[in-house]
Amino acid sequence: MAKRVRQIPATLNRFTSSPVFSTVKRKVAGYARVSTNNEEQQSSYEAQMDYYRSYITSRSDWEFVGMYSDEGITATNTRHREGFNRMVEDALAGKIELIITKSISRFARNTVDSLTTVRKLKDKGVEIYFEKENIWTLDSKGELLITIMSSLAQEESRSISENVTWGVRKAFADGKARVSYTHFLGYDKGFVINEEEANTVRLIYKLFLSGLSLYAVTKELERRGIKAPFGGSRWHISTVQSILTNEKYIGDALLQKEYTTDFLQKKKKKNEGEIPQYYVEGHHEPIISPGTFRLVQAEMVKRSKAGRSYSGANVFGSKIRCGDCGAWYGSRVWHSNDKYRKIVYVCNRKYKDGNKCSTPRLTETEIRDLFLKAINTLLLEKKEMIANLEILRQTVSDTSSLTEERERITADISRLEKELRALISKNSRVAQDQEEYRRQYTAIYADYEQKLLELNKTDSEIADREARKESIRIFIDRVSGLDGEQTVFDEQLWSGIVEDVTVYKKDKVTFTFAGGIDVTVGL
Repeated sequence: MAKRVRQIPATLNRFTSSPVFSTVKRKVAGYARVSTNNEEQQSSYEAQMDYYRSYITSRSDWEFVGMYSDEGITATNTRHREGFNRMVEDALAGKIELIITKSISRFARNTVDSLTTVRKLKDKGVEIYFEKENIWTLDSKGELLITIMSSLAQEESRSISENVTWGVRKAFADGKARVSYTHFLGYDKGFVINEEEANTVRLIYKLFLSGLSLYAVTKELERRGIKAPFGGSRWHISTVQSILTNEKYIGDALLQKEYTTDFLQKKKKKNEGEIPQYYVEGHHEPIISPGTFRLVQAEMVKRSKAGRSYSGANVFGSKIRCGDCGAWYGSRVWHSNDKYRKIVYVCNRKYKDGNKCSTPRLTETEIRDLFLKAINTLLLEKKEMIANLEILRQTVSDTSSLTEERERITADISRLEKELRALISKNSRVAQDQEEYRRQYTAIYADYEQKLLELNKTDSEIADREARKESIRIFIDRVSGLDGEQTVFDEQLWSGIVEDVTVYKKDKVTFTFAGGIDVTVGL
């Protein structure tokens, strides 16, 4: 007897569990997105919204539940797309059964994000229709097509990202800086100096060079009611430090300080030598003189070496040393609750670890008087001193030999880089003894690292000379303006010309001024 097979038709939709021939309307939403805010894209965005709203409402078997959209948002990942994420949440909650969108590239240019979202919605019986590709995700061929199309869209994003990156790096190589001016204190768009903000920048440099710590600078700015770059009343140490170390304030620009490591996640990383950087001198009008900037960098290094012992709470902090143990003098308050209250300075290690330095304590009045005595001693031979300092300044400013050395080292580094690239390229193309390859690679790379160390040392020596040159210039300028005996303590003069003060046990104090001039006076 012949077999006979009779099909029993499905009566329920296996995804929605609703009757196959049900007349219940399907809940449908539209999704639109454009990635930029320019006028052309804006009109495209509005056209998408109108089109899908009209398209969905024209179907008698569909119920329009709303439009979801993201305007000016990239599609390389879905993390920051609020409209998209809200739509997925509503679909998973049963508010949407079908999503209509223009294309896979509008939905997501990341293959993983695209497939993950499609599968998540598919498990809940929610279908997506990509109009351009004519793909219905509940169709048996839908996932294969989505995988292929999403991969193509992802590669398109990679290509666009690489083209944009190339354009940015080409601009950097041509010396064109790209800066966000929203919170860039001191400059408006186009590197036009904002004088009001520029005065704040100059004040920050002045306060720091007067001896104040970064924290003390923030407190002084807040006390004066000066607004921070973001418009708030509170200043942060990191903000002040950034202003004091930003080369753009001297009219230069270091380009490509950061770079994007992942075009999908847009992750950025500090450039620590992975890709080229470009330093453009004279890029725009400066706010701070190069000499003052170098002096600040040298002062930062000096304070860093002092470590936690540095104090910038007042003008005398971290300026006075103990001649016995080398520690800084710190302030102490005597008779804090009565009329005899006064501040004295004493060696911070005077009574620590069984140590008892024999150096004397000093009151603020005594420090001021000692400074005036030292300054007046200097002024006795003012003309001769300034003449000698001018000669020293010219000697210090001659960095020609160091500059030549730097150029030679830079050429050596370039040569070694080429040798390394050639060695690696040859090893990838031609079979060779790997032990010999590693030996050659290790030898060349060791030379390369040594040259980098030499370059850093040379740069540091040049910077030190420039800072010393500026320190001498400031000293000459300030001392040149002093005439006759000085009888009033000038806080700015103290901060600007005193390197440090050493107190000895036999009641003598040595002042070391900028330029290396020592003056010893008695208590």
